[in-house]
Formats: sequence, structure tokens, C-alpha cells
Amino acid sequence: MPEYDFVETHDISIHADAADIYRAANEVDFSDSWMIRWLFRLRGMSANNVTLRSLRKSRFEMLGETLNKEMVIGIVGRFWTVRGGLKKIDAESFKKFETAGYAKAVWNFSLSPDGDNTCLTTEMRIKCLDAESRKSFGFYWTFIRPFSGLIRMEMLKTIKRKAEMGA
Repeated sequence: MPEYDFVETHDISIHADAADIYRAANEVDFSDSWMIRWLFRLRGMSANNVTLRSLRKSRFEMLGETLNKEMVIGIVGRFWTVRGGLKKIDAESFKKFETAGYAKAVWNFSLSPDGDNTCLTTEMRIKCLDAESRKSFGFYWTFIRPFSGLIRMEMLKTIKRKAEMGA
């Protein structure tokens, strides 16, 4: 999503090759982390068996994937509301979705060489589809951003532990 209103990026250096990290990212159960469990429950999301693939139950959709390099997932909703107003989408409808009052979020995990290590980066981009949703999301983001960042940083650490154990 080349155009967006909000963005947050985190990365971590991992002493493992890209294939081991990619496999770990797809296999790790993030609910093993008490912090992720707590933060997911706080948002009203299921905190059992949380994997990148299982996020589809929460309306996330795989938008694209390049094996051992990058995966991109997306979600559409009114994230600033109590229930989130999440829409059921697939990759094609995500691209076309432009309904006012909603926002689209893209979340990626990408790998790149980092000397003897591999850098795992995660980036969240949010595009609000009108001025009112941008204002509402901006207010919401002020409060939720630190916790959202904690989840993603904890995910990176969890992937790192699993990948380095298997390397």
C-alpha cells in the first residue's frame, strides 16, 4: 500500500538464515507470550493459538507472499470502534475497497541480509478512507500505538528465539 496515513516499523537482527526465520514466523504460537495474550484479550481478540496463519479468524487476509522473503497481510475495519467493524475481504477486494468511514491496514514481515545475521522487519501501514475516519483513527492511534508496537516487538523476539533455537 504505497499511500498511507499512519505507519510504524520495528526490526530485529537474528542469527539464522532467512528460511529458518520464515519457517519460525509461520510456526510460532505467539500466545506463548503472556504479553501478547494479555494485549490480545484487552482488545477482545482470541488469545489462544495465535499464529500468523490463524489471524485469518480475526479477519486478516494474506495479501501476498514471497517465500523466505516477505509476507503481507491486510485487514479492513473501523478499528477505533468497540467491535472494530471488521470486513470480510480477500486479496482482490482489499485492493478495491474504498468505502468512506473505514480504514485499511497492511502488515508485513520482511527479511533482508544483515552481515552474518538476517534482519526481520515488520511494518504496519494504515490508510483511512476519508477525513472523518482519519480523525477518528488518529485519536485511537494516539492511545493504541504503544500497545500495538509492544505486540509487534514481542512477536519479533518470539520469532527470533524460535529461529535461533532451530538454526
